[in-house]
Amino acid sequence: MIAGERAYFGRRYALSASHRLHSDALSADENRAAFGKCNNPHGHGHNYVIEVLVGGAVDPETGMVLNLAELDEVVQMRVTDRFDHTNLNLDPLFQNRVPTTENLCRAVFELLDARVEPARLVQVRVEETENNFFEYSGM
Repeated sequence: MIAGERAYFGRRYALSASHRLHSDALSADENRAAFGKCNNPHGHGHNYVIEVLVGGAVDPETGMVLNLAELDEVVQMRVTDRFDHTNLNLDPLFQNRVPTTENLCRAVFELLDARVEPARLVQVRVEETENNFFEYSGM
């Protein structure tokens, strides 16, 4: 690669989790108005698809930005093992933030950022449903 060039590698992962969209800072009526049926006290679940995009120089010896087995291991340990088949509301990362998919996307980015070296985490995309997806690229 030419100095400064970057290649990108993306990988998809699946997990299932439940959540209830609710903020203690809002009244019951405000929560219902803000979150509608997603404020159901019993929560609801999703089969999430999480896409992780990393970028960096292509290693001249391996021809890869990052070994996919290494990325799989990091995502498994830091994300899938933590969130799959759980209630997101009970995870410490959501103790002070509503477990919206926007916040899940941010949390996944935070859990993976700086752990995919020598590549750099570029973006996390979370599909909540076939119609809803969220992307986060850091601040």
